[in-house]
Amino acid sequence: MQKQPGVDSVEVASSEHNAETVLRTYDLSKRYGTRTAVNQLNLDIRRGELVGFLGPNGAGKTTSIRMILGLIEPTAGRVELFGRDLARERASLLPRVGALVEMPALYLHLTGRQNLRVFGEVLGGVSRQRIDEVLEIIGLQTRQKDRVRSYSLGMKQRLGLGIALLHNPDLLILDEPANGLDPEGIVEMRDLLRGLTYEGKTVFLSSHLLSEIQQICSRVVIINAGKLVADSTVEELTRKQGDYLVRLERASEALCLLQKQPWGHLARLEGTDQLITSAPGGSGRELYTFLAQAGFVPESLAPVTQDLEQVFFSLINANEGEQAQ
Repeated sequence: MQKQPGVDSVEVASSEHNAETVLRTYDLSKRYGTRTAVNQLNLDIRRGELVGFLGPNGAGKTTSIRMILGLIEPTAGRVELFGRDLARERASLLPRVGALVEMPALYLHLTGRQNLRVFGEVLGGVSRQRIDEVLEIIGLQTRQKDRVRSYSLGMKQRLGLGIALLHNPDLLILDEPANGLDPEGIVEMRDLLRGLTYEGKTVFLSSHLLSEIQQICSRVVIINAGKLVADSTVEELTRKQGDYLVRLERASEALCLLQKQPWGHLARLEGTDQLITSAPGGSGRELYTFLAQAGFVPESLAPVTQDLEQVFFSLINANEGEQAQ
């Protein structure tokens, strides 16, 4: 279990996100004979979001992504991109989507810039200025004239992402973009994806690196055996409902008071100047007020959180238990 660092503010109200939906699926399903790979999957991804797409091996993530990209036909259901039906308007919609599903077959004997130019020609032509922009985005300006065979795996992954960015797409769909990267490469990819969302692009990211997803994604979608298990913000998923970590003076005295309350009888000390407790009505603000009025003004108060990995395996195990019944 991890505890969120102490903050002075108790709660921050968030306004409802009303941004445009750029990707939506309706009961998306795919069957191979008697095996169902994806089962009535409903997604709603909005502009500017960086959404993690999670699931154990064989959960149906890659199959879902391939249907979203029009690479395979769904058995049932449909995909909408930018509010329009993919099956009917594929030719006009897919150019607005950039994808990195597998490492592209890079030309190792060519330079990074030459690779971008070659792939740009396949897309119908890309200007020199756009290639310069992409090289800056992916951080390969200083290595653009080097042959790709001399690139590290992380640089090749960034070049692959650069190819996906050539036509300046509105939506990026990435399947394991950090696969095989060393720690430095993972950090580089993390910073790159954050930068893209700051520019207003939407990123739908499949990954098995749960710690990275927790750091960079605002929301996660979890599937298992082709079915939706969870769709929520990272904050909502990792917050342990009702528990708060409170730092204050005279923690032992405050603990005695809290344990006399119906909502605080399970409160416990965490070190000499911290305690963990539930809150009246589940509200951090009410907990802060209660303690302050009793003469125990908190120095900090924050929700207790769990690792996304803990939450992920808990949800998957619960889902598999339900399927077994």
